[in-house]
Amino acid sequence: MKPSSSLRAIRPGALTTPSPSTPLWLVSTRSYASSNGATAASTPKRRSVTPFNDTGFVPWNELSATEKTARATQQSFNFGLVMVGLVLTGGVGYFLWTDVFSPDSKTAQFNRAVNKIKKDSRCIELLGDPKHVMAHGDENFNKWRRARPIASSERTDPQGNAHMVMHFHVDGPLQNGVAQLHMVKRRGESDYEYKYLFLDVKGHERIYLENAESKPSTGKKQLSFFGVKWS
Repeated sequence: MKPSSSLRAIRPGALTTPSPSTPLWLVSTRSYASSNGATAASTPKRRSVTPFNDTGFVPWNELSATEKTARATQQSFNFGLVMVGLVLTGGVGYFLWTDVFSPDSKTAQFNRAVNKIKKDSRCIELLGDPKHVMAHGDENFNKWRRARPIASSERTDPQGNAHMVMHFHVDGPLQNGVAQLHMVKRRGESDYEYKYLFLDVKGHERIYLENAESKPSTGKKQLSFFGVKWS
């Protein structure tokens, strides 16, 4: 007996719609399988998390043991960078305070000494117009006077007194000179006081603007302003 033509084999995918005689349960199974396969194919595979590409988007509980190690490594590295930045910032801040902004800093003492020279009538007579008087450090390869370092030293003597010694050049329209100062902060005190401040101009007598040795000792307390005791 020849097989009936209605029972001929149908190739998979040859029909897009089920035959009216196809059982309902078979249609549902085929539809679920097709939908499930399409969803799996359309879902992209997540790339592996490394210390170099981790953005923190993937939740911690979805990471593998290797990926958790990678994230921990990245976070530790970032924390280290932050700490290094804080240390550097603190160091720069400390340097600026102690050398520039503090009333006891070398820069502050230098500026006050230069102002005293510009206001002294004896210095003005030798140097010239104080508006054109420039003070700077030792001569070097740098053509910019303000960039030349000020020669100074600080030390503490056996009695606990702090000493600051400094010298710098003063150039005026008429003549040039060299200024030197020595300041002392007594043990237990918070302010510096002048031991001496003088200006030497070649061919002229030394000009003392401050000289503690020439002042008579009195019990009167000196006025303190910006870290310096003034008579």
